[in-house]
Amino acid sequence: MSDLTLVRHGQANNTSQDEDGYDMLSDLGHQQAAWLGDYFRASGEGFDRVYSGTMRRHRETAAAMGYTGVTEDERLNEVAYFDLAQKMHEQFGIKHPTDREEFIEHLPLVFTAWRDGQIEGTLETFQNFEDRVSDVLHEIAAGKGRALVATSGGLISMGIRVSMGLEIGSMARMALAIMNTSVHQLHPIGTALSLTQFNAVPHLADPSRAEARTWV
Repeated sequence: MSDLTLVRHGQANNTSQDEDGYDMLSDLGHQQAAWLGDYFRASGEGFDRVYSGTMRRHRETAAAMGYTGVTEDERLNEVAYFDLAQKMHEQFGIKHPTDREEFIEHLPLVFTAWRDGQIEGTLETFQNFEDRVSDVLHEIAAGKGRALVATSGGLISMGIRVSMGLEIGSMARMALAIMNTSVHQLHPIGTALSLTQFNAVPHLADPSRAEARTWV
């Protein structure tokens, strides 16, 4: 098995209330990704394989980091959170969050209701999401050479849940903590993947880039 380096996409269009509108990098998101690509090259951090989801924000992040020949895989796409949030509103009267503080309360409610099968008509079940994340990460890890994956925070938190056996509340809190263009590493220990780095942003460590550290 090989190391996996997971990178959350750069800041997206965070003023949107739907998936299509959200799915593009902001100007800052492009800059965050470019800085991360520069950091990897300056530090000699090389990758034999580069993957991304098929979402625009994933592809734009990989491109802004300076990678070409990227393998796109829809199994690396984010959970359909806007759809889940809309169904939570329609079925339970729980409104969509409008700021980060509301989002902190909203996400665990959504994940728990989704896992327990309480939300009707979802685009995929929680178990389907868990299975596809586990399948694609283990498939990539089985390949030769170090792999870089540009994806989303929900997928990263699920990958860590699968690897480390986290319960749903811990997974939700972890998802909330993941910064834009943060770096996460899963390392093979025995026959399993284990978390060895979480939420690192070395490319944003300089105090002059403090305002470039974003979560949404």
